[in-house]
Amino acid sequence: MQTKIINAILVTDVLDSKSNLYFEDGRIVAVTPEDLPCDQVIDATGLYVCPGFIDIHTHGAGDHDFGDGTADDIRKAAYAHAKHGTTTIYPTCTTTSTEGILQFILNVKDVMKENTPGMPYVAGSHLEGPYFCQGMRGAQNPAYIKAPVPEEYRRFIEAGEGTVRRISFAPELEGSLELCEYLVENGVVAAFGHTEAIYEELLPVIRKGCKLATHLYSGMNLVTRRGPYRKLGAVETAFLEDDVTVEIIADGVHLPKELLQLIYKLKGSDKICLITDSMRGAGMPEGPTLLGPKADNFQCIIKDGVAMLPDMTAFAGSVATADRLIRVMHKEVGIPLTDCIKMMCQIPAKTMGLHDRGKLEAGFVADLVFFDEDINIQKVILQGQELQAQ
Repeated sequence: MQTKIINAILVTDVLDSKSNLYFEDGRIVAVTPEDLPCDQVIDATGLYVCPGFIDIHTHGAGDHDFGDGTADDIRKAAYAHAKHGTTTIYPTCTTTSTEGILQFILNVKDVMKENTPGMPYVAGSHLEGPYFCQGMRGAQNPAYIKAPVPEEYRRFIEAGEGTVRRISFAPELEGSLELCEYLVENGVVAAFGHTEAIYEELLPVIRKGCKLATHLYSGMNLVTRRGPYRKLGAVETAFLEDDVTVEIIADGVHLPKELLQLIYKLKGSDKICLITDSMRGAGMPEGPTLLGPKADNFQCIIKDGVAMLPDMTAFAGSVATADRLIRVMHKEVGIPLTDCIKMMCQIPAKTMGLHDRGKLEAGFVADLVFFDEDINIQKVILQGQELQAQ
């Protein structure tokens, strides 16, 4: 059955109010001003329509953490994000025990077997750790942080059977270059984060294919001194190296408006992925919540749009959803809507090797988000079917 969307402002490389969008059997058939045969019509008067949002770094939402322990926890957290426009998602695991990471990988793999139209597409798992620098661990559990262990990370990749799509690690650790080589050889995205590496330590892994910076500015060093000499930190290295794409938590709290403007000015929309990096409190009201999975967490408080430590001395995590990222970048930072959508859809897809998502083009998956002038989500279509009620 072919469906036609009329009267929408389609967000492509431009804002297109003249074309109709046609989709059938879960795929976009055409984007054209021509009138083609159709079986049903969706009138999107007054609304923008863009590709489904792709979140490549998130730990949970809707009071569920992706590491809570079951496949159902993953489904529920992904669904909570889907209500805010995220149609493709990469569940992210924090640093924990080897067995805990393995269980997370197996749960994600189980959910990936379903791939039900009308439900969010779980595209693979992201292991954020455990191969990090203790001094830049942030909220990562220090008990499990270590240098790369070949037998362990090979076990992770083998257990995933192609579903582990990314590992973030600190390049200055012994064995990191070998880890990077192994990941690239096996088609896994290598990313640097939670690191104190300087330019000379980062460059070898970048040259080997580690070309993604995990949440820029969060958990990474700036210009530092080694003896009397100033050295570029991870942040400046990410700016200097044109091949490096950066993630940014654009919730308007983790990074101030002026810093978001600077990142956009230096990297441009072609090299930025907007991410939520959200914990279970995303989409939840303000008040008490937990950071981390059920088996290993601590109390925090959602206040003023971010999770805080109980004493309010530091952030405990993001509670953003993808629509909020777009709202902040467009309405507050002043970036064109087309570039905001590009950084939430097209660039994440490209970064993760998704060749049929992230654009409104014929042949692409019919993942569609309808929103109003204030970026309020009005409708979400996933693989050609409206988001199912739960």
